Amino acid sequence: MSELNATAAALLGLLHDGPATGGQLVAGAGERFGAFFSVTRSQVYRELPALSKEGLVRLGKQGPRSSQQYLITAAGKKAFKAWLTSEAGPDHLRSPLILRLVHAGSLTAKQRQSLLESARASYSQQLDDARSATKAADGPYEKAVAEFAQAQAKAALKLLDAIPAA
Repeated sequence: MSELNATAAALLGLLHDGPATGGQLVAGAGERFGAFFSVTRSQVYRELPALSKEGLVRLGKQGPRSSQQYLITAAGKKAFKAWLTSEAGPDHLRSPLILRLVHAGSLTAKQRQSLLESARASYSQQLDDARSATKAADGPYEKAVAEFAQAQAKAALKLLDAIPAA
């Protein structure tokens, strides 16, 4: 078995909750950890066949409109546990906003203002969502992650406030 990448591990973690289709995995990833780890539809549909080939997931029931359920196997649970207990390595933030801000000097003042306003609205919504998630958290892990999402949104808003619009 090859070493799991973070996206594959994220999918195995979601499948611990029970069988799911690719679409359900995309939605579950967005709800559960979308504030700090994005999983795209294309990544999910690229990883599932690879996980199946490795014997970490197996096909379940076929659903409506040819949707396919996946189930985690015993080998998948073992691989996920090994991934969880392995060295995490460095985090890599991939933020399209920060990449745009690095190059914001190439924008007109009006374009820069529009970028800042749009990002501010988005991060304000993320902060509200994270606050709600913190209140709704069932356990200490979920609460800690929701609080992290709040801190991240606050940091992004602080960054936006530091960027000159003019």
